[in-house]
Amino acid sequence: MRDPLVYLESLKQKGIHLDLGPVSRLLTRLGNPQNEFDTILIGGTNGKGSTAAILSSIFAKEGMKVGLYTSPHLCDFRERIRVNHQMIPTDTLCSLIEQIAEEIREDVTYFEFATALAFLYFARCKVEMGIIEVGMGGRLDATNIVAPKLSIITNISMEHQQYLGTDLQSIAREKGGIIKEGGMCITAARDRKVIDTLAEICCQREAALYRLGKDIKIRRSGKGTFSYQGINKQYNGLALSLTGRHQTENAALAIAAVDLLSTKGMTIDDNSIIEGLRDVRWEGRLDLISRDPRIVLDGAHNPAGISSLCNALVKDFSYRRLIVVFGVLRDKNYPGMLKRLLPLADILILTQPNEERAASLEDVLPIAELHHGHIEVVDDPGKALARARSLAGADDLVCITGSLYLVGEIKKI
Repeated sequence: MRDPLVYLESLKQKGIHLDLGPVSRLLTRLGNPQNEFDTILIGGTNGKGSTAAILSSIFAKEGMKVGLYTSPHLCDFRERIRVNHQMIPTDTLCSLIEQIAEEIREDVTYFEFATALAFLYFARCKVEMGIIEVGMGGRLDATNIVAPKLSIITNISMEHQQYLGTDLQSIAREKGGIIKEGGMCITAARDRKVIDTLAEICCQREAALYRLGKDIKIRRSGKGTFSYQGINKQYNGLALSLTGRHQTENAALAIAAVDLLSTKGMTIDDNSIIEGLRDVRWEGRLDLISRDPRIVLDGAHNPAGISSLCNALVKDFSYRRLIVVFGVLRDKNYPGMLKRLLPLADILILTQPNEERAASLEDVLPIAELHHGHIEVVDDPGKALARARSLAGADDLVCITGSLYLVGEIKKI
């Protein structure tokens, strides 16, 4: 193979195909590496990656060898596959690409191939726990080939309707597909229709369902800390390094997972939880990358994510003016995103991510004009960043959002 990384990138042409068959047969030919370590499977609409990163941090503090598989990446594919916070080395990645390519007998997608890569690497590294983020949906997602110790469904809102269904119940059924027979599921979902759907799945599969707000409770203090009351454990004065009030919910799901695993014989020291929360890092989510001027990146890419971002901008930041740089993919609900975001913005700079699926400025601008009067259009993300910096005063805040692809481009710059 001339260039394994070029080969991997070429698989994007295969598009998206939700079907466990191809990845299952590929993994069988590779010796089913996903069965060589314990897993926690995390699905949902928003917060999957943050919850996964928090869990990985906790297990690493315990001294365990932990694998973390997330998507998409911001700047480098290797970000998706980490062991104890370290990205897969480039030479190892290339070697595994060549090995897996030799076992392909049918079309596999980019994500299916990447998932097989992660599982094979984790098995080679002899990880004790793999924290696995679902890519899309759940029931037919390539990651759902694992048999997790427990499943987490962060929350569920409308997304990927062309693949998952056109109503919340349909989407909840797809995401609830990661709940296993006799398993355990933790969720932060609050919509009654979603909860009823997940409860029905759990009933059918004789699985236990634990809900944030019912079985798991958190209370935030005015000092930036929070308390946790769960199934067996209680903690006070917890501090989380991730910015945003919504991140305490993701932290609660992670703590609840450790709490439940303790009932199955896995002991995690309380200090590992405390230190794991305190030291976790997760780029691209309320990520402050500059202080002069202040620039924050957030990969919110749907209305629910934008709502969490807006809440954080109001409650966790102070500024004279808010300058928003916004770029989005065309298959996202950007009218709903702009409707929520733009009332907070003093200046809006529209740009276009360097991605095939990016929404055109001609499509986004008329929608933005319905909600805002001070709009500039700068098609190149780098020039949009430069323009925002030139406009920002000492007391202003620049927020770059709308797409993880846009956030990744700005991180590279």
